[in-house]
Amino acid sequence: MSKARHIVIGVHISDRVHHVPSVQSVLTEYGCSIKTRIGLHEVDEKYCSPNGLLLLEMAGPEKATFEMIDKLKKVEGVDVQTMIFEHE
Repeated sequence: MSKARHIVIGVHISDRVHHVPSVQSVLTEYGCSIKTRIGLHEVDEKYCSPNGLLLLEMAGPEKATFEMIDKLKKVEGVDVQTMIFEHE
Protein backbone atom coordinates (compact mmCIF):
# COMPACT_ATOMS: atom_id res chain seq x y z
CA MET A 1 0.00 0.00 0.00
CA SER A 2 1.39 3.42 -0.91
CA LYS A 3 1.66 6.12 1.69
CA ALA A 4 -0.62 9.13 1.55
CA ARG A 5 1.05 12.52 1.82
CA HIS A 6 -0.33 15.55 3.60
CA ILE A 7 1.28 18.77 2.32
CA VAL A 8 1.28 22.06 4.24
CA ILE A 9 2.96 25.13 2.78
CA GLY A 10 4.16 28.24 4.61
CA VAL A 11 4.38 31.39 2.50
CA HIS A 12 6.14 34.39 4.10
CA ILE A 13 5.45 37.66 2.30
CA SER A 14 7.55 40.75 2.96
CA ASP A 15 6.19 44.17 2.05
CA ARG A 16 2.64 42.80 1.70
CA VAL A 17 1.22 45.90 0.03
CA HIS A 18 3.53 45.49 -2.96
CA HIS A 19 3.83 41.70 -3.25
CA VAL A 20 0.40 40.33 -2.30
CA PRO A 21 -1.23 40.99 -5.70
CA SER A 22 1.28 38.63 -7.39
CA VAL A 23 0.83 36.04 -4.64
CA GLN A 24 -2.97 36.27 -4.87
CA SER A 25 -2.80 35.73 -8.63
CA VAL A 26 -0.92 32.43 -8.12
CA LEU A 27 -3.27 31.33 -5.32
CA THR A 28 -6.30 32.04 -7.50
CA GLU A 29 -4.83 29.97 -10.33
CA TYR A 30 -4.43 26.99 -7.97
CA GLY A 31 -7.48 27.66 -5.79
CA CYS A 32 -9.00 24.22 -6.35
CA SER A 33 -5.86 22.64 -4.86
CA ILE A 34 -6.01 24.67 -1.63
CA LYS A 35 -8.07 22.94 1.05
CA THR A 36 -7.34 25.39 3.90
CA ARG A 37 -5.84 28.89 3.85
CA ILE A 38 -4.88 30.80 6.99
CA GLY A 39 -3.38 34.29 6.89
CA LEU A 40 -1.36 35.63 9.81
CA HIS A 41 0.19 39.05 10.39
CA GLU A 42 0.93 41.28 13.34
CA VAL A 43 -1.80 43.87 13.87
CA ASP A 44 -3.30 46.03 16.63
CA GLU A 45 -5.00 49.45 16.90
CA LYS A 46 -1.80 51.33 16.04
CA TYR A 47 0.22 48.93 13.91
CA CYS A 48 -0.21 46.68 10.89
CA SER A 49 2.84 44.63 9.97
CA PRO A 50 4.19 44.99 6.44
CA ASN A 51 4.94 41.26 6.47
CA GLY A 52 2.54 38.34 6.48
CA LEU A 53 2.45 34.57 6.67
CA LEU A 54 0.07 32.25 4.83
CA LEU A 55 -0.44 28.62 5.79
CA LEU A 56 -1.87 26.46 3.02
CA GLU A 57 -3.15 22.91 3.39
CA MET A 58 -3.12 21.33 -0.04
CA ALA A 59 -5.45 18.78 -1.66
CA GLY A 60 -5.62 17.01 -4.99
CA PRO A 61 -2.82 16.10 -7.38
CA GLU A 62 0.66 16.85 -6.08
CA LYS A 63 1.77 18.02 -9.53
CA ALA A 64 -0.40 21.14 -9.18
CA THR A 65 0.89 21.74 -5.64
CA PHE A 66 4.52 21.71 -6.73
CA GLU A 67 3.77 23.88 -9.78
CA MET A 68 2.18 26.41 -7.43
CA ILE A 69 5.19 26.30 -5.09
CA ASP A 70 7.55 26.97 -8.02
CA LYS A 71 5.47 29.97 -9.12
CA LEU A 72 5.29 31.38 -5.58
CA LYS A 73 9.07 31.09 -5.20
CA LYS A 74 9.49 33.33 -8.26
CA VAL A 75 7.52 36.18 -6.67
CA GLU A 76 9.73 38.91 -5.25
CA GLY A 77 9.55 39.21 -1.46
CA VAL A 78 8.22 35.68 -0.97
CA ASP A 79 9.80 32.77 0.92
CA VAL A 80 8.15 29.35 0.68
CA GLN A 81 8.62 26.41 3.07
CA THR A 82 7.00 23.01 2.68
CA MET A 83 6.07 20.35 5.23
CA ILE A 84 5.22 16.89 3.93
CA PHE A 85 3.71 14.34 6.29
CA GLU A 86 3.59 10.76 5.08
CA HIS A 87 1.09 8.32 6.55
CA GLU A 88 -0.86 5.27 5.55
